[in-house]
Amino acid sequence: DAQLNAFRANAANKGKVLDTGLWRYTRHPNYFGDACTWWGIWLIACETGLAGWISIIGPIFLTFTLTRWSGKPLLEKGMKKTRPEYADYVARTSGFFPLPPKSK
Repeated sequence: DAQLNAFRANAANKGKVLDTGLWRYTRHPNYFGDACTWWGIWLIACETGLAGWISIIGPIFLTFTLTRWSGKPLLEKGMKKTRPEYADYVARTSGFFPLPPKSK
C-alpha cells in the first residue's frame, strides 16, 4: 500500500500505470497477499483435524472471487478504459502470481 499511495500522491502520475516495485511483478500484489494470508490460515487450521481440512472452501472461494469474479476483473476493466498504457502492462506483467516481467 505504501508504494501505491506514494505513486498516487504524485500529481505527475495521474492517469499512469504503476509498474515499479511490487507492481513490476504482479498487477495485483494486494490480492495475492490476501490470498496468501487465507491459504496460510487454512494450513494452520488443518492441524485441528477434519474440520480444518474442510475449511479449504474459504481460501478457494476467496481466490476464485479475487481472480475471476469481483476483484481483478472489475479493476482491470476500469483500468483498460482509463489508462491507454494498461494493455502493454498486462502483456508483460503477471495477473496474480508474482513473476519476473515478460520481455517486450
